[in-house]
Amino acid sequence: MKILVCGGAGYIGSILMAKLVEKGYKVKCLDKFFSGEEPIEGLKTDIEVVREDIRSFNPSVLNGVDAVVNLAAISQPDPTEQIDPHLFYEINRFGCSRVARLSKEQGVKRYVFASTCSVYGFQEDVINEESALNPLEAYGKSKVLAERDALPLASDDFTVTILRFATVYGLSPKMRFDLVVNGMTWALHEFGKIKVMRDGTQWRPMVHVKDAAKAIITIIESDEKDINGEIFNVGSNEQNYQIYPLAKLIGDSVGVPYDLEWYGEPDIRSYLVDFTKIKNRLGYAVDHAVQEASRSIYQALEEGITKRSNKTSIIGWYKHLIETGKVKIA
Repeated sequence: MKILVCGGAGYIGSILMAKLVEKGYKVKCLDKFFSGEEPIEGLKTDIEVVREDIRSFNPSVLNGVDAVVNLAAISQPDPTEQIDPHLFYEINRFGCSRVARLSKEQGVKRYVFASTCSVYGFQEDVINEESALNPLEAYGKSKVLAERDALPLASDDFTVTILRFATVYGLSPKMRFDLVVNGMTWALHEFGKIKVMRDGTQWRPMVHVKDAAKAIITIIESDEKDINGEIFNVGSNEQNYQIYPLAKLIGDSVGVPYDLEWYGEPDIRSYLVDFTKIKNRLGYAVDHAVQEASRSIYQALEEGITKRSNKTSIIGWYKHLIETGKVKIA
């Protein structure tokens, strides 16, 4: 089976492609490489690389492809609109919808779209895949629209699956420190303080980046009748956390002295998510936990294996790319 991974050089994609290669799949990576090619340097001899944008690539790229995994996105909320919200819709909605449509037209058999639990926005009750959506900013809204564009394409010949990922964490070749566990661990290492966004009671589900990749492979290897036209929340019920207890868990797990420091206005997003469907329907279970990940990240920072840079924050980096003319809004 040949698998095209859009956004393959990203945070999840660089992990996923390595796992796909290990399992013997033929892998093609489509990525504009806005952050460089370093995350896939060790994979280049084992994969086919297409340096193109999802908004403009030639459909012939899809020739001979059996499955498309679409991870391409501006994959971080931007509630203060540091970048033009139109770019979210251009990439996350129209670019991704183009990938889905062209995949079907070119005879691809499976399409897996990476969405987000951010589509739930703010909810007071436990929510599942059938719950009403409440996206609060351009990131979540653009993902909802891309979901709605993709799902009607599902047919006997074209399997469409939507994965709504919990907030991802853990080490990756394309590291990010704008994700809550990773960012808290970095602040602990840098300042001896864990910064907690007010008011600390907001709920967030978490999933390790390797477990995110595992979920995608689970979908690729599942029977079409179990996944076609389906939406799955990706995570585990045990890893729903309120932000203040999560900060304490990270500090206690790393095992160094720390203080907690409040910052920001009260978070407007809060969602407690049920992940029973993917567990019961597909037998999916996570293998990793926040405790081990925070220790691994802290150690990697200590050893200089990873570090924070202007490329490890999605919104900040896109702002730079726009200002320097490397990313343009149509």
